[in-house]
Amino acid sequence: MRAFGPVLLSVLALAGCGKQAQVPQPRRADAPAAPAVPAAPPPAQARKVHVETPLFEFDFAYPAAAAAILALKAALDADLAQARATIESEAKAGEAEARQNRFPFVAYSSGTDWQVVAELPGWLSMSAQVYDYLGGAHPNHGYSALLWDKSAGRKRAVAELFTSKAALSRAIRAPFCDALDRQRAERRGAPVDRAGGDEFDACIDPAGSTVILGSSNHRTFDRIGVLVGPYEAGPYVEGDYEVTLPVTPAVMAAVRPEYRAAFSVKR
Repeated sequence: MRAFGPVLLSVLALAGCGKQAQVPQPRRADAPAAPAVPAAPPPAQARKVHVETPLFEFDFAYPAAAAAILALKAALDADLAQARATIESEAKAGEAEARQNRFPFVAYSSGTDWQVVAELPGWLSMSAQVYDYLGGAHPNHGYSALLWDKSAGRKRAVAELFTSKAALSRAIRAPFCDALDRQRAERRGAPVDRAGGDEFDACIDPAGSTVILGSSNHRTFDRIGVLVGPYEAGPYVEGDYEVTLPVTPAVMAAVRPEYRAAFSVKR
């Protein structure tokens, strides 16, 4: 009789010890399948558009933090479409005028670049540098601000969070003017004389420029930025000015009561 091999002897030995070999049983056709795990949605992506034609150059960008808020993304996409349509229309008109008057046409340009200033649990604060060239000696540029109220699902003007623009201006005007004069004196190499009568020596209303809300603690707004474009506080060659101020008790007093929880005094 043929001798059992080592493997078969081992199986018989296990059986002799009361062990039963486990044979996989096929799943019944009517047995419920394990629930599928839903795939995680892809992360929001920043958007950056660049278009260049013989008539115009167009740029528009916004960050992923804005793209993650669907209503805000839709609003920015609408702004993008409108801005592109506007520069295309203006460039066509400018080119036609140049051809009619027999002078060279230089391509127009337009750009908007949104960046996050602060993202808080209930708010997204952004600023944009905006520029365009529609013929002339030099391009124009300036700033824009956007404040998204996540709870309400809508954009708000920064001034809406204060009792009035005048109240905000009074709360920050003195420190703003002092900081602006320090920057102007450094660029000009001479002290600024506000009483001298020169229009570019006078201080300006900070609430009349682009005001943005910032945060150093990622929980509340504790900083206020004022973005000052060319010609606002100095000649074009001086460029832009940017002044950052802390939120103070005077600023807190100017905030509307329903928004005070979103602010804190800078420590």
